[in-house]
Amino acid sequence: MATEPHGAESAPGMPQLDFSTYGNQIFWLLLTLVVIYFILSRIALPRIGAVLAERQGTITNDIAAAENLKAKAIEAEAAYNKALADARVEANRIIAETKAEIQADLDKAIAKADAEIAAKAAEGEKAIAAIRATALENVTDVAKDTAKEIVAAMGGTADARSVTAAVNARMKG
Repeated sequence: MATEPHGAESAPGMPQLDFSTYGNQIFWLLLTLVVIYFILSRIALPRIGAVLAERQGTITNDIAAAENLKAKAIEAEAAYNKALADARVEANRIIAETKAEIQADLDKAIAKADAEIAAKAAEGEKAIAAIRATALENVTDVAKDTAKEIVAAMGGTADARSVTAAVNARMKG
């Protein structure tokens, strides 16, 4: 073994596996574990516990606040629904009043229009009656004139009184 370095035969391998140093290794292991235990139990774990307690308190407060806000939201919704119902009732009342006012105005306007129509119809009837009377007189005059002309055309003579009597008799029926 000419190629092996000097003293390689006497080295046991890894120092952790050397049985002669186990006591020493166990001492330092126990010492390190005790130091870590004291550091964790005196410093880290109380801080972690405080953080956990603080988080639990925050969560509890937030849940309580959320329940309080939920109750307020329910109350606000109930108030909103009541206000909405009241507003609908008020709107329906206003609509009914407005309809009544409009109907009253409409009734007045219809009554006024009916009165105007009746007055114009009466005036129209009077005008028609006057036209009829005038037309009847005109027809009578035309009939008298026509009768006189017919009698004259036939070669006869007729006085105004006999022509008027004949036309009046014929007009009566």
